[in-house]
Amino acid sequence: MNIEIRPRNIALAIVFSLITCGIYLWYWVYQMNRDVSELADEEYTSGAAVIVFSIITCGIYYLYWLYKMGERCDKINNTEKGDTAILFLILGLFGLSVVSLALMQDTVNKNL
Repeated sequence: MNIEIRPRNIALAIVFSLITCGIYLWYWVYQMNRDVSELADEEYTSGAAVIVFSIITCGIYYLYWLYKMGERCDKINNTEKGDTAILFLILGLFGLSVVSLALMQDTVNKNL
């Protein structure tokens, strides 16, 4: 699809998420969905659909999405073990999905 992927400052993304009471977090999810999927060279659901499905399913789809993003991060890093997918899922289950997003962003920043 050839889109421009740019690095983001992880600390600022977390701060903006806190300042905006989570609104920026959804924008970050939207961007991470696109960026990680493009770097992994896989087709993906639009970021808007991820957000809507996550809200409709009370977060269950979001946990699935975290797992899939972990698999894609493994693919980008050339490690097919699946450890990252499990890590992202566990972090999401414990309410620490912002850590998963930070790790995704780190993968994107390192692979540009």
